[in-house]
Parts: sequence; structure tokens; C-alpha cells
Amino acid sequence: MAAYPDAPRPWLDLSTGINPEPWAGQRAPADALRRLPDPAALAELEAVAARAFGVEDAARIVAVPGAEAALRLLPGLLDGARVALATPIYGGHAEAWSGRAPTQVSTLSDPDARDADVLVLVNPNNPDGRRVSHADLAALVGERSAAGRWTVVDESFVEVAPELSVASLTIERLIVLRSFGKFYGLPGVRLGFVIGDNVLARKLRVLLGDWPLGADALALGLGAYADDIWRATARAWLAAQTAEVDAVLAEAGLKTVGGCDLFRWVEVPDAHAVFPRLCAQGVLTRPFVDGSDRLRIGLPSRNDFNRFRQVFQAARS
Repeated sequence: MAAYPDAPRPWLDLSTGINPEPWAGQRAPADALRRLPDPAALAELEAVAARAFGVEDAARIVAVPGAEAALRLLPGLLDGARVALATPIYGGHAEAWSGRAPTQVSTLSDPDARDADVLVLVNPNNPDGRRVSHADLAALVGERSAAGRWTVVDESFVEVAPELSVASLTIERLIVLRSFGKFYGLPGVRLGFVIGDNVLARKLRVLLGDWPLGADALALGLGAYADDIWRATARAWLAAQTAEVDAVLAEAGLKTVGGCDLFRWVEVPDAHAVFPRLCAQGVLTRPFVDGSDRLRIGLPSRNDFNRFRQVFQAARS
């Protein structure tokens, strides 16, 4: 906004993978903000989330103040010197493991992926939307677990592709991360979950202390994860909106080559020139230093869709 002071306001922020039509339930009541959060509410939230994730034992789930906080804690909890990251990958993972000089692997069949002490991947992947099927991932995790190796699966975007999730698997040395803010459209709540074995869960709870979440995170999480109807409706709307977005991008001469129903991974031969033209129109997308032919584009809301169409049609003219 500082760089483009003459751009139309308000800005249309498409740089994230956040549902633009958030869950609209109740926040915490005023009296809940005047006391420390109730540990019983935390346990209830973990139980409700377990049901939503298909996890039978809620003791395996630890609520955390955002998946980002969890991924930063994991390097201090997991043993093993050889770390592999399935790239491209969300930059936070690379930063978290930088102290162990992680190896980058482009495919999960790479020997470095199978033999690393710790393998980290995102499914569906951020930023390109790469997917690993449940069956293939379960087989890989089982193989690695039998060899005493950790596998960390970041499922921050899996709510729009629940068939991919491995959260329900009870395999040793599998850790699954889940995010609340992306699918439910409320990233400011700072809520996420770690799903692992009971030993890891206990270690995490000691690190986080008695009150890891605020009252709003507890209230919103309890309401949203119990709302099965909203979840099904949101998935259907996001899928339909994604199809509409792809049609607009195609009309504008932009090719969708990946993504999921929360963001699109678009091939743009001159992405570093298109990006500032969009900024000049008050539309923020996500460019990549090492990808001059790619933009990541989030979904607009219903109210912003016409503006989205007009801006992208003009951007390629």
C-alpha cells in the first residue's frame, strides 16, 4: 500500500490462501475475557476437533496457537540429524529446520526423502497445490515408521481435500499439523492442532503450559468444528468459486497449473511484470523470487468477484 499510494482502495488481498467467506459464529463472551481460559474448554475443543478430523483418541490432539507455532516447536522435539523438506514448500518449514541444514527433495520417491530421519511435506502443498494420495502417503509413512523415522505432514489446506488426510492413522512417528484459520477464514484467531502419539502430545503440552489458547480461539473453535453443515456448504462453495476463478484467469490468458480450492498456482510468463500492474489496481497476489513465471492467487469473496474479473481482464490487455 505504501508502494502504490494511488491504487484503488480498499485493496483486494489475494496473496493468501484464506477462505474469503469466513465462518460467522459467536466469539467469546465478555466474562470469558476476564478470567483465565478453562482447561475443560480446551479438552472439549480437542475432542470436537478430533471428531472433525476423524481421530478416535482425542488425547493425541494438542491445540496450539496456530500451526505456525507448532511447526516452529517441532525441531526441538524430534531426534535425528538428517532432515528432508519436500520442496517447493512453505518458507516457515525451511526456517524452522535451518539449524539442521535440511535437504531439499523434489519427489517422495527420492532416496533422501525415504532415508531422512525427519521428512516434512505439505499436503495439499503450498504454494503449488501438489497432492499425495492418502494411500501413497500412508504407505510411505508406514515404511519410514518401521525404520524409526519421523514424518511431518502439514495439512493446513486439507479441509478442501479431506480425502487426502492421514490424521486418523495411528502410525508411530507420524505427526500431522492442522490449521483453523485458512478454511474457516479466521487466521487472526491463531488456532491450530498437532496430531501425534501420546508421548509427543504430553511433551507439547508441557511446553505450551496450562493456557495455550485465548478465550476467542476456544469459543470460535468449539463452534466451528461442531458445525458440520457449514463445513459441507463451504467446501461446495469454494469448489464452485475456484471453477469461476479459473475461467476468469483463462479468459485473461493466464494458465492455472496447480493449487487447491483456497488458492490457484498460475503460470504467467512475465509474472514479475504482471504483479506490479495488479498492485496498481489495488490487487495483491503472491509472486516468487525463484519463480518468475508463477503467481499464487487466492479466491475473492462473492462481493469482490466482479472487481476480480475486471482487474484480471485489464491486466493482460
